[in-house]
Amino acid sequence: MTTAHATSPIKDLTIGRAEVADGAELWRIARGSGDLDLNSPYSYLLWCRDFADTTAVARDASGRPVGFVTGYLRPEAPRTLFVWQVAVEDSHRGTGVAGALLDALSARVAAEHGLSLVEATVTPGNVASDRLFRSYARRHGAVVTREVLFPPAAFPPADASHEPEVLYRIAPPAR
Repeated sequence: MTTAHATSPIKDLTIGRAEVADGAELWRIARGSGDLDLNSPYSYLLWCRDFADTTAVARDASGRPVGFVTGYLRPEAPRTLFVWQVAVEDSHRGTGVAGALLDALSARVAAEHGLSLVEATVTPGNVASDRLFRSYARRHGAVVTREVLFPPAAFPPADASHEPEVLYRIAPPAR
């Protein structure tokens, strides 16, 4: 399967699948975000290899990654896209790149695998992610439900100050 690149509504950006060569750049962007739990560089390389179908990368005019959204289809719910991380480098924040990435990824997953639900976890203090997922739901005429998925007590004692991870479930309205 070839890598398709969609034109983004954001000037001079294209959005497409991740490639292994993007792994180091995704790690750089995640590290620069200041908000994400940073995974090892190796994990981003594996993510770009093993989950390229459910990862979208925004590239500038030179082809350099400036943002990404990683996700996966839940094994027990293969029409559910779980969004793992969304990050945009500083120079492109506040320009709609994150929303364009999420829209492009969910459209691609829907076309290739079918999609009935988008899930993500957001900590209560992460206002930007809360806005991103609520805005996504509004654009798609969907409903957001929220519940605590992992309370602070679920994390190791060394991470005792971890906020709860609230599961956002974004689905079409019930009919």
